[in-house]
Amino acid sequence: MLVTLNDMAKNTDFQRAPDAPSLPTGTIRFILHCLARFKGWIILMLLMETGQAAGGILVPYAIKEIMDAVAKGEGTPLLENLREPLLLLAGLNLAEIFFSRASGAILIIMGPRLRQYTTKALYAYLQYHAPRYFSSHFAGALAHRISETAMSVNHTVWSVLCDFWPILVTFTVSVALLLNVNQGLGLLVAGWVFVYVSLSYFLAMRCQPYAQSYAATRSQVNGKIVDAVTNILNAKLFARLHFERDYLDGFLETEVKSGRRTFWYMERIRWFQFIAAALLKVGTVYYALTLWGSNIISVGAFTMSIGLALLIINDARNLTRRFLEFFEYVGNIANGVDTIVQAHEIVDIPGALPLIIKQGRIEFHNVCFSYDSKRSVFDHFNVVIDAGQRVGLVGFSGSGKSTFVSLILRNYQPQSGQILIDGADIQSVLQDSLHEQISLIPQDPSLFHRSLKENIAYGRLDVTDKAIQVAAKQAHADEFIKIIPDGYDSLVGERGVKLSGGQRQRIAIARVLLKDAPILILDEATSSLDSVTERTIQENLDLAMGRKTVIVIAHRLSTIAHLDRILVFDQGRIVEDGEHNQLLAQNGLYHRMWTMQAGGFLPEENITNP
Repeated sequence: MLVTLNDMAKNTDFQRAPDAPSLPTGTIRFILHCLARFKGWIILMLLMETGQAAGGILVPYAIKEIMDAVAKGEGTPLLENLREPLLLLAGLNLAEIFFSRASGAILIIMGPRLRQYTTKALYAYLQYHAPRYFSSHFAGALAHRISETAMSVNHTVWSVLCDFWPILVTFTVSVALLLNVNQGLGLLVAGWVFVYVSLSYFLAMRCQPYAQSYAATRSQVNGKIVDAVTNILNAKLFARLHFERDYLDGFLETEVKSGRRTFWYMERIRWFQFIAAALLKVGTVYYALTLWGSNIISVGAFTMSIGLALLIINDARNLTRRFLEFFEYVGNIANGVDTIVQAHEIVDIPGALPLIIKQGRIEFHNVCFSYDSKRSVFDHFNVVIDAGQRVGLVGFSGSGKSTFVSLILRNYQPQSGQILIDGADIQSVLQDSLHEQISLIPQDPSLFHRSLKENIAYGRLDVTDKAIQVAAKQAHADEFIKIIPDGYDSLVGERGVKLSGGQRQRIAIARVLLKDAPILILDEATSSLDSVTERTIQENLDLAMGRKTVIVIAHRLSTIAHLDRILVFDQGRIVEDGEHNQLLAQNGLYHRMWTMQAGGFLPEENITNP
């Protein structure tokens, strides 16, 4: 059954790999999805934060009761009148301690788990993107985006639970207490709270573009510093240290200007906050004094009013900053979701079965493929590679060799046609089963920042140390591994930077030899090796090929002259097909490439005489 991207697009608006987590694309829905498994903890934390905020804001009420008891205490023992108010005060303080620390304990239990779950979900989703996606994004940027999104989900939740919710409780309880004392006093504070919160939100929204611009500028400066440090040797070789400092100064000056714009705006916000706080304090004190002087409220109610006003101001003072931080966290989540939770380009179809390769016959049947709508690579392309054949692919740059291999690996999907392995359409089988049975040695192999032993064993995780050493010897990697201080336990560095190009290639060869898959693809697999080592490894590769189906991409034609068959590519077509001697005898493109080789390599482009 043939399934193309267009067919899948008709069936669903958003294509997602079956094994990928079902992550929503909306920011709020994504946050709620991450919180779904923590509902109980969140409800419990809301209760604890409510208790903490209520306990704190009710302390002025306890003070009121104490003051009123003192005022009414004439003729009766003071402590007897104060027993209940003092117990209330003690109880409120104990409750505040208990609820706050219980909330802290929940935060410790839930916080790391929430971040872990978000990170795992995003990484699992990211894994199923096609190679085209990864070629369009920096690996470091994607890793940073996952970390930033997971952290921002936590901060967003804590902002709501630990900042906004307690403030809401504080404002609500305060207004209720003041309304109970005097309606006018309660309405005064309620009006102030409404205006203050509304203006804080409005000012935070106005400040957000400044904060985002400043963050983007800082990120740009950081990128320029990383780029300069990465290329510090170039700067030294070209005597451009002073130039690099001047170059960086320009970006640093932009950062200073952007920072000043942001900070001046935030300073204006602080003026608003301090003026608003002063108005509340003076207004509350004046109004409460007026009411007390008129015997409308008691001295305790007067004291409570002042205390509540101060607590409200304390909680409200940084509300605009909290809004700004909240918007920043939500923006980070939106950025992460937009970047990572995109439709998967290549997915396993429903009911896909594992591919079982018994022979290794490969067939391209009427395959049409293009990377974009402007240029077609293959147009009704047909070719058959028989089981156990060792086939070389040659051609100038851009002729279609790498695309041919990428389509076999299902790194890309043809617009039409079929690619069959042992008669099974690779678009109807599980991708993992396809990749498990194809080995690839790339021209520039990438290694994990793990031990040499772990990198070699990546081809087959259940092998013994002895098997790892045998594969290393066949790839002539054992020679340099033995002289490294930690031997097979040595770490190779990021992408294998601690090893030379030739050493990385030998580890990649050992890894593939250990995997022992029925189809083997070599993309200039020995190009980084010296001629003596290459010849020895080539002999071991020939032995390892055995009855496998082998595809070899080569620019050095001497490395494929001994193969069973050579396919000559030109502009997405196979123009010549045969053994080395047959193709030379035809006096065609292969013959021309053979004669024009310089140092055993093909030139990048087809050079013809005028």
